[in-house]
Amino acid sequence: MLISIALVSGCEENEKPSTKTVQLLSIRMNDKALDLVNYANNTEIPIDSKIEIRFTEKLDTTKAIQHIKLETGGLNTTFKYYFSTDSRSVFITPYEFLYKNKIYTIRILNTLTGLLGEKYIGADIEFTTVAGNLVVSSFKIDGTNYTYGFKPQQINLKPYIEVSFSDAIDTTIQYTDAIKLVNSTGTLTPLTYSFKNNAKTIAIQFPNKLVHFSKQTLSFLNMIKGAQGEEFNGAAIQFYTLPDSTPKFPLISDEELLTKIQLHTFKYFYDFAHPASGMARERNNSGDLVTIGGSGFGVMALIVGIERNFITRTQGIERFNTIITFLEKADKFHGAWGHWYNGNSGKIIPFSSKDNGGDLVETSFMAQGLLTLRQYLHADVTAEKDLIDRINTLLDGIEWSWYNHDNQNMLSWHWSPTVGWAMGMHVRGYNEALITYFMAASSNTYPIEALVYHTGWAGTNYFRNGRSFYGITLPLGFDYGGPLFFSHYSFLGLNPKGLSDTYASYWTQNQNHTLINRAYCVANPKKFVGYSEDCWGLTASDDNTGYGVHEPTRDIGVISPTAALSSFPYTPEESMRVAKFLYYVLGDRVWGEYGFYDAFNAHEGWWGKSYLAIDQGPIVVMMENHRSGLLWNLFMSAPETANAMNKLGFTKE
Repeated sequence: MLISIALVSGCEENEKPSTKTVQLLSIRMNDKALDLVNYANNTEIPIDSKIEIRFTEKLDTTKAIQHIKLETGGLNTTFKYYFSTDSRSVFITPYEFLYKNKIYTIRILNTLTGLLGEKYIGADIEFTTVAGNLVVSSFKIDGTNYTYGFKPQQINLKPYIEVSFSDAIDTTIQYTDAIKLVNSTGTLTPLTYSFKNNAKTIAIQFPNKLVHFSKQTLSFLNMIKGAQGEEFNGAAIQFYTLPDSTPKFPLISDEELLTKIQLHTFKYFYDFAHPASGMARERNNSGDLVTIGGSGFGVMALIVGIERNFITRTQGIERFNTIITFLEKADKFHGAWGHWYNGNSGKIIPFSSKDNGGDLVETSFMAQGLLTLRQYLHADVTAEKDLIDRINTLLDGIEWSWYNHDNQNMLSWHWSPTVGWAMGMHVRGYNEALITYFMAASSNTYPIEALVYHTGWAGTNYFRNGRSFYGITLPLGFDYGGPLFFSHYSFLGLNPKGLSDTYASYWTQNQNHTLINRAYCVANPKKFVGYSEDCWGLTASDDNTGYGVHEPTRDIGVISPTAALSSFPYTPEESMRVAKFLYYVLGDRVWGEYGFYDAFNAHEGWWGKSYLAIDQGPIVVMMENHRSGLLWNLFMSAPETANAMNKLGFTKE
């Protein structure tokens, strides 16, 4: 039966009718528009449909929903709802799937009014749901109801699961073949089952504990049928188990744990170093490819290794000699090194087609390490005096001022012997490269002037911030501070304690940056699995998509151990919680031969097994700066450091 209703036909949504009444403009069920005149066209509506009802006028949202009903067979269907920002649409989602092959009525009463009191004539719109297939409608885990598609977290390790279907299922099927639970490692988990609710619900239990802190996928195969022969297209329910706090390794003191982490991470730079050059490999599968910046971090890690008695001083001096010999013969570009090299030949390996020459930022990371090493060596020991002289020659050969291309008063990141300045990338703050300008200002031979620092590094309109995030003020940089390596790389030697210039207190900058990053993870606005006070830290690292930069504004669920562990000086208690969680709770899932693996994404069930030099180095060095200040004290003792501070206007409390 057709019921008379007031419609707007052929009217654009942004056109208002001439009369001061509310009129029904459209109803959409998922992507399908209902025919508001001929209900016979409103068939095969999916039972998981979401409904949008659009009107010509703004509604009185405080009362409108009281005048909208969804009914079948004279019974109301309950739903949740919200209004569009312009108050002209109401979006309705039934709490449960609609019944199959049923006629439903969307009843809009004539008591509905617009925001300004406009009247509505009322309408009943009918549609028929799909006769369709058997579907999973909802499920319970340990008594808690969930709609299909939701992915519960913090599920105990022996859950009781009830899965409800839209119709009764065929109980003669062998369900041990039709239901599978697989964890993120691909392991199949044994289960038992029983039927409830007239075979519309199947209850599932597990004789053994599930893998903790794991993505679990409960799959229902399409061999399942309805009791009346309805076809089933298959379904999957995902959930995440909670962490098992039982220690995976023997408990040791906090100091012993820090030493253990430093020792294993140090081994990446000593045991796994390239055999010919002594340099750090880019990553644990890089073969002969070695990295300049990561090796600069590694030089500082080797100093820690000597002082912590991981190796003897003699072993360390031998390794330093090997590294410096390689740096002397390696391709250089106006004194600067490139990003990657062949560890045997010293020939550059292009980072990209145009990035096949000098990389000034990578060079500055190595220069920071070499200057720190020089201060560590003893001039009254012949072998060490030789290294001091050779380090000075390498540092004095870097033509920092030449990279102030065309006197633009800003440093260029790259120069290529084949395409020159074609990369066109300047080093501009705020990011990880403060040390580049600092080392350039410190040079005895090719220094930059202070103007280059103030114009090139600090002269951007995004350098200063001053806004508050989670109640914490960020002096410099992009909102939320960016990835945490911004507060690590430049400060492996440059001590931020009491360090200030005209732009910021660098201790405040780095500590607040870290606290903001942590606060974001604890708040966990995207509801990623595992984020907590025990598990936080976003920075650049490997991830489930390959490699990426991770920060609050680019968060995909990846936790990188180096983020919190390299922040020990800024957040010692908070970082220790992470260290203990990773080591004791997650155990060998994140711990291997060279310390903690690079990253993991528990939400996606991805557990990386890689190591990267630029992520491992800061862990050793910044932990040591937290414990003893060793690298900070060495770097800050150099006369070049004092010269740079004076030139650039830095002060130290």
